[in-house]
Amino acid sequence: MTSDRAKRIIDILQQGQPDEQVTVQGWVRTKRESKGFSFMELNDGSFMANLQVVINADLPDYEVVIKKINTGASVEVVGTLVTSQGKGQRIELRAASITVFGEADPETYPLQKKRHSFEFLRSIGHLRARTNTLSAVFRVRNACAAAIHQFFQERGFLWIHAPIITANDCEGAGELFTVTSLDLQKLPQTADQKVDFTQDFFGKKAYLTVSGQLQAEVMAMAFRDVYTFGPTFRAENSNTSRHLAEFWMVEPEMAFCNLQGNMDLAEDFLKYVFKYVLDHCQADMEFFQERIDKTVLATAENIINNQFERLTYTEAIAILQKADKTFEFPVNWGLDLQSEHERYLAEEVFKKPVILTNYPVEIKAFYMRLDEDEKTVAAMDVLAPNIGEIIGGSQREERLDVLERRIIQQGMDPADLWWYLDLRRYGTVPHAGFGLGFERLVQFMTGMGNIRDVIPFPRFPENADF
Repeated sequence: MTSDRAKRIIDILQQGQPDEQVTVQGWVRTKRESKGFSFMELNDGSFMANLQVVINADLPDYEVVIKKINTGASVEVVGTLVTSQGKGQRIELRAASITVFGEADPETYPLQKKRHSFEFLRSIGHLRARTNTLSAVFRVRNACAAAIHQFFQERGFLWIHAPIITANDCEGAGELFTVTSLDLQKLPQTADQKVDFTQDFFGKKAYLTVSGQLQAEVMAMAFRDVYTFGPTFRAENSNTSRHLAEFWMVEPEMAFCNLQGNMDLAEDFLKYVFKYVLDHCQADMEFFQERIDKTVLATAENIINNQFERLTYTEAIAILQKADKTFEFPVNWGLDLQSEHERYLAEEVFKKPVILTNYPVEIKAFYMRLDEDEKTVAAMDVLAPNIGEIIGGSQREERLDVLERRIIQQGMDPADLWWYLDLRRYGTVPHAGFGLGFERLVQFMTGMGNIRDVIPFPRFPENADF
């Protein structure tokens, strides 16, 4: 095997020169046979376009090799680059030798040269990354992740690894996956016939995390600016195109920061990530523009080039109540906004991203800082055209007495959050942060209609395959 000499197809297509000797490895997309020679389209996942390989009949064992080269087969080609005679490509590879590593039976290989539905592709999750659309999605996903790390690292943030197993429900919604080592067929019970979790592995109830925020706050109290970027989980039985049971979250947390600084960072963050992807995945984004959503490039430019509109929840309610439009869900002060309301504000009223602030206290989490009127909290949501909310955050409650009161009001036990309250006892500071669902971002950026198609192995109700 000559993997140390193999060049990526993206490098060959962009930089390769005629008469250059190269070795490439990849998977066959298509093959066309003609008299005296054949063409093969090869892809290695590095780029949207394929490399065309010309195979002349004088190749050693030509007939044997050609029979083995079918769509899906893996090969290595050694040869010479030549100027392409065909349209649509600058350069092609004239094969001197071909090694077939793995054949693919053309009768059973499910990815033939035709359009497949995304629903069908989800059923073959182990192969769908070889398609044009999904490979483009995962290159954009990779670029988004790289941009996220680069953005925070350039600003001196410390990347922390929040625990996946936790005893706390950060959001207070109760939609948690329980983690246990107990034998489900022989559950130990307490005197009142409840499960005795004191006999479990951790000696108490434990869950898969819904957020790394609380742990990020801990670390922000020592390092000032930190961020988490990792998997989170919701046992929400939502079979929709917008929900996953397992997804990734980006959660920065800043000490000595207020709501204004939080909004500024969120806006800078989105602009940075979108620009990075446009700079690094131009061909993929053009593909999404052509095949998936005609607005993706305009949406990206809208994010990058516009200053986000900022208004309070109360101002937004007033706008919505005056709208010459009938909404499916009611609009009243005190109710949470629905996606249709958020999209109306971003798409029809302001026609650019919007940051809403100061939501009613009853509809937001216990850790959000109570405003002076005690009716609202210092929360913020970033609303974007075509998707609605993409970022949610707040200034956190740094006052011990207020935080204890808020925890009790939400029916939680302050004793369970003794360590979180300690942060307010020992060197408390104003601090703020936000959360962004990574898959929502990728879906928004690519225009893909279903969130299950922007993560390699989606987890949703009744599905944990691959």
